[in-house]
Amino acid sequence: MASWYLGKIRYQKEDEAGSLKTINEVYLVDAVSYTESEARLYKQIVTGASDFSVTSITRMRLADLFAYEEGEQWFKAKVIYFSVDEKSGKEKKIVNYMLVNADGIQQALDRINESMRNFLIPYETTDINLTPILDVFPYQSEEEAEPEIPANMRPLAEVKAERAASEALPAEAATA
Repeated sequence: MASWYLGKIRYQKEDEAGSLKTINEVYLVDAVSYTESEARLYKQIVTGASDFSVTSITRMRLADLFAYEEGEQWFKAKVIYFSVDEKSGKEKKIVNYMLVNADGIQQALDRINESMRNFLIPYETTDINLTPILDVFPYQSEEEAEPEIPANMRPLAEVKAERAASEALPAEAATA
């Protein structure tokens, strides 16, 4: 199960008039701990400013996250399940929070209903709120992550092609 952390960063950016403006941004990170979420924020965030600081990290309780290709805004939805307690026979409510990206509130509600259409227990979406979250960084294991190629290295195929070309030149010069 994912552990989500809400990270807030602050940096200063120069506007068109030349004055410095303080920018605050919010990101959601899937991490194991506060420390890992802070490290991932420093690794993932590129602000264009040389320095930024993580001002706060808080844990965000989410039951599910529904990410779609299109959708600029992130909405947090409160979804209540109704289940029957087997021992007492009473109906009980279970409250869960879900996050979905969409272009508007109606689209967010439609996407939640679409994602939960196979859910067998009755549920009700009671609240949908726009969040300040700019981006979500799900967990990636080391095997899934793209390996970073250092600036002083080149792809092996490029080196082999260059060697083959340089070895072919002396052979051609000898035959000429």
